[in-house]
Amino acid sequence: MLSASYLCSSCVSFFFILLWLLNGCFGGDPYVFYDWTISYVTASPLGDKQQVIGINGQFPGPILNVTTNWNVVVNVKNDLDEPLLLTWNGVQHRKNSWQDGVLGTNCPIPAGWNWTYQFQVKDQIGSFFYFPSLDFQRAAGGYGGIIINNRDVIPLPFAVPDGDITIFISDWYTKSHKKLRKDVENGVDLGVPDGILINGLGPYRYDAAIVPDGIPYQLINVEPGKTYRLRVHNVGISTSLNFRIQNHNLLLVETEGSYTVQQNYTNMDIHVGQSFSFLVTTDQNASSDYYIVASPRFVNSSEWNKVTGVAILHYSNSLGPASGPLPDPPNAYDTYFSMNQARSIRWNVSAGAARPNPQGSFKYGQITVTDVYVILNRPAELIEGKWRTTLNGISYLPPSTPLMLAQQFNIPGAYKLDFPYKLMSRAPKVDTSLINGTYKGFMEIIFQNNDTTVQSYHMDGYAFFVVGMDFGVWTENSRGTYNKWDGVARSTTQVFPGAWTAILVYLDNAGIWNLRAENLDTWYLGQEVYVNVINPEIDKSAPLLPDNAIYCGLLSSLQK
Repeated sequence: MLSASYLCSSCVSFFFILLWLLNGCFGGDPYVFYDWTISYVTASPLGDKQQVIGINGQFPGPILNVTTNWNVVVNVKNDLDEPLLLTWNGVQHRKNSWQDGVLGTNCPIPAGWNWTYQFQVKDQIGSFFYFPSLDFQRAAGGYGGIIINNRDVIPLPFAVPDGDITIFISDWYTKSHKKLRKDVENGVDLGVPDGILINGLGPYRYDAAIVPDGIPYQLINVEPGKTYRLRVHNVGISTSLNFRIQNHNLLLVETEGSYTVQQNYTNMDIHVGQSFSFLVTTDQNASSDYYIVASPRFVNSSEWNKVTGVAILHYSNSLGPASGPLPDPPNAYDTYFSMNQARSIRWNVSAGAARPNPQGSFKYGQITVTDVYVILNRPAELIEGKWRTTLNGISYLPPSTPLMLAQQFNIPGAYKLDFPYKLMSRAPKVDTSLINGTYKGFMEIIFQNNDTTVQSYHMDGYAFFVVGMDFGVWTENSRGTYNKWDGVARSTTQVFPGAWTAILVYLDNAGIWNLRAENLDTWYLGQEVYVNVINPEIDKSAPLLPDNAIYCGLLSSLQK
């Protein structure tokens, strides 16, 4: 049963509470309801007031805390001055890409409108986050955490923690998201961020020469001798961040819905769009508070050295404030260290998760691959007089009518199922080209990074197996290095510059699903593609076109 404080904080109406109670009385998976108003609010994350995107006046937004198989209903009021969509990073929306909240599947929610998302967190557990998916809005906030808890019949593969803490880390610019996207359109590099935020707040004044006085910072209160679960999300624009806590180990237990082999780390590189769960035990002597640090990776200029996020871990019996130097990060540009760290993350194949059967019963290494895509990215370049980024030489162009609606209403020419398996020897172009996925096929995707920065790639609708990564150019022989037993299943993976990452994904979730760069600058300029997965048989359990669907483009006349 939801507590009174939970219901109040979620702004649940009496009508929604009644529906929820009726559902609980008559069986079925529970419903939980949220009312969210998304608007500009004033905040001072780096000391000076600026406009950010808040939810119900909060920045960051509220935590969506649910349990496996619950039904989630989120009524969104768009009080921004531009269209809006929310996407649910890592939530698989089984058979229901209508609720995915990206431009290929939904018409945007116009300014001033309400729209209600309704989806089930089917057969999932873990740590995820939501964010606005349009027009660089994530650079202004609008994000929040998603926690999907185990059902009671599925035990955690570790002792129940004494507390659960969500932490958002992100690069941050004092420029508005509108100015940032205009810079990107004009080929202007984002440059050094103005700061690194932790939970929407600036750095603790660990060095008076670097951090001005008066900046609010995050204070996390803990009790000695306890173990806390920290869910850490990189919700930033384009910066990989190293996360660490002074004098404390990070015991990795879960990432993006998969329990991991439990290993201690002194620090963890968390790339754009990635989420991790750590167990942290408060076993220090509390002679002082302790630094929580998020610092940029793979940058070595003096300007970047001044950009570090610092929060404080405060024991209730602490004897004084944190002091001294910050805990050391890895070598500034050591991508080999970071790659080896990523390779060390393994799937816990013996742990139960959303289903009663062990995760390891799905032996992905024994399935025959049906399609192979080698997807190569390139830095931004001028195409038809505009700065664009490409995947396999194609910069994605969103059609005026979203793909799902175009498919539903059989609109000819809205898109083409001709995304190439590899880079073609032709000039780059702007096009609406989709990957034609085979339902219940097993797809191998190799991301080859020809850019000079780390790129993250995310796939909606699925968790994929990260089976390999290495420097150089991927070849057929690279498969000999794949981890075919316990590669972690997740929804976002990093690809290092001059390197490749290979994933395997079982296409059992019908719909049209977004495969994108999580780095906002490259995504905004066209580094995305959609995967079309059609179930050839009639599935009566698949959700139909929502009654509240918004119509746009060629279907605008249908809008009531």
